[in-house]
Order: sequence, then structure tokens, then C-alpha cells
Amino acid sequence: MLLSLSAWMTATAVSPELQARWGLGSGQVGLLTTTVQLGFVTGTALAALLNLADILPSRVLFAGSAGLAAAVNAMLLIVPGYRTALLARFLTGLFLAGVYPPGMKMISTWFRSARGLAIGTLVGALTVGKALPYLIKALGGATLSTVVSGASVAGVVAALIILAGYRDGPFPFARRPFEWARVGRILRHRETMLATGGYLGHMWELYAMWTWVPSFLVFSAAGQVGAAAIDGAAFATIAAGGLGCVWGGIAADRMGRGPVVNLAMAASGVCCLTIGLLVSAPFWVLACVTSVWGFFVVADSAQFSALVTEVAPSDSVGTALMLQTSMGFLLTMVTIQAVPIAVEAVGWRWGFLFLALGPAAGIASIRRLARLRAVTSAAANTL
Repeated sequence: MLLSLSAWMTATAVSPELQARWGLGSGQVGLLTTTVQLGFVTGTALAALLNLADILPSRVLFAGSAGLAAAVNAMLLIVPGYRTALLARFLTGLFLAGVYPPGMKMISTWFRSARGLAIGTLVGALTVGKALPYLIKALGGATLSTVVSGASVAGVVAALIILAGYRDGPFPFARRPFEWARVGRILRHRETMLATGGYLGHMWELYAMWTWVPSFLVFSAAGQVGAAAIDGAAFATIAAGGLGCVWGGIAADRMGRGPVVNLAMAASGVCCLTIGLLVSAPFWVLACVTSVWGFFVVADSAQFSALVTEVAPSDSVGTALMLQTSMGFLLTMVTIQAVPIAVEAVGWRWGFLFLALGPAAGIASIRRLARLRAVTSAAANTL
């Protein structure tokens, strides 16, 4: 997961080089990330409709998708212009749809009591993987070619690892033939949709933060530090989420998923409301606070997926995860493009403020889910 997902943000990490090469504006730079989201949404929606994650062997789906994502990511090195780059980014997201949701299902077959920690570790690997292009840049002397080719080689290695070494664990999910009605049944399943509602609140904030915090750091650090320090802080901000995911998994297995995801959303929501006030603070202070934000902004992500594996119908877990992620990533396309509009209107001091709406809505959805599960459990005990 770590190796294959490094392809996600390669264009974002090297966006200054691409911006200079093609004369791009800030909105066009944002589209380099938004288009990956669009490809991912398209891929997960198609996979959900076709039940791919529930009818194909996970090993084959994951490995094939990782290899194809690596190949189209490498196209950034040869594309003649911006429009072709957008196509390459779209295809990267499309194929990564066969990596992320199936990966969560795959690791769940190995765990029951510690499933929160297991999926948290997996999403932590995904988070660090997305930060890797910034680390490569921060090491110094990295060119567009180095960053892009490094991510593509990593994806090929990921595909080979899964093909050679992965097998389903002792707790496999039920498998049934293809059903057109499967998606409709999931959409009518209230517990699954409430868990997905929490995830949507989380996703409203997450990718907009990941995409634009590096630009926020560049603006705030002007005259204070060099480019390597800014790239290092951007890497630390995103990679801190890897630790956050592991913490979220451990805490959720001990305290319950609902309290942990609500705590994480509350903490990241506070960061949305306050980070702009530090726009003129010393760079080391700002870098520390953005790392705290990076820790909590994704600490809850895996637990929404773990909730789905627990509440969705057993024969539809893969499709439910595909549907959940498809809806979430569709929403991110709105907020990624909205941040530069907000910044142009009110400046960086208030530009992230509206992202706090997501955590607030997510907390409300998870609280409703907790009440529903309590009622259902009480009824079952009565019977």
C-alpha cells in the first residue's frame, strides 16, 4: 500500500515545476490533484456497480491495478502538455481504485479483535506513501524525473510483492455471484450509510488540507526558510498521519470506534478554525501545528472503513467499501477546488475555515450510528 500509493501525489509534489513548464494558474494546479480524485471516483463507482471487489480474487485485483497505476503515472515524463497530463492523472486515480478499498478488505481477512489497528496501519502506510514524493524532493536535488520515476518503480514493486506473497487470511468474507441490486441494497442499509456519512465529513476536510497545506507553508515561510525546509515540513505534515492512523487503530480497538473518530474529527476541526491565525508565526511553530493537524486529520480514516466491514452485509463488504470511498473522493473534488477560491476571497488567514463544516457533520452522523447500534443491541438482548 505504501509503495503503490506514492503515485497519487507525484504531480502535486512537483507542481511548481509543471506550473513553470506550462504556465499554469493555481486553479489548474489544483486540477492535477482533483483529476486523480475524479479517476478514483470513476474507478470505485464502476467497481462497486460491477461488484469487482467481491467477485475477483483480491490478490489479482490489487496487483494488476498497482502495476497499471505505476505505468500511467510514468506518463507524466512523456506527456506533451497539460491536457495530456490531466488524462494521465485521471488514469492513475482510476487504477488506484483497485488498490485502496480491496487492500482494506484483504487485511481484514487476517484480523477480528485487532481489525481497527490492522486497517489503521494499512491506511497509515497509504498516508506515508502519498507523502513520499515530498520526502524525495526534500532530500535535495530531486528533479521531476526522479520523483515520478521513483513512484512508478515503487508501484511495480508493490504489484510484485502482492503477486508473490499475499494470500487471504483465516477470516474471509462470503463471496456470491454478481448482482445488479447489491449497490441498492447497501444504499438502503442504514448502519452502513451512517458510517459512510461520518466518512464523508472526514473527507470534506482531508484532501483539501493535504493538497493546499504545502502552498500555505510556502506563503507563510516566505523569507524565513529555504525550499528544502518547506518540503520537509510538507512531508512531515502528511506523514504524521501515518502515526495518527496507528494511534487511531489502537485507541479504537480499546475505546470503541465512535469515540475515537469523533475525537479525531473534533481535533482536526479545531485546526481548521485556528491554523490561519498562525500565518505570520515563526515557521517552526507553524510546522509543528500543521503536523498535529496532519496527525488528527487522517487518524480516523481507517476506522470508518473498519466500521463498514463490521456493519455491512458480509457478502457485500468489498462493494460497500468501494461505494464509501467513491462517495468520499467525489466530495473531495469540491473542497480541493474551493480552497483557492476561498483564499483569493479572504486570504490564507481564513481560507481553511469552511473545512470545519465536514468534521461537524461527520460527528453528528457517527453519534446517530452509535444510538442506532445501541438500540439494535438492546433489542437483540431482549429477544
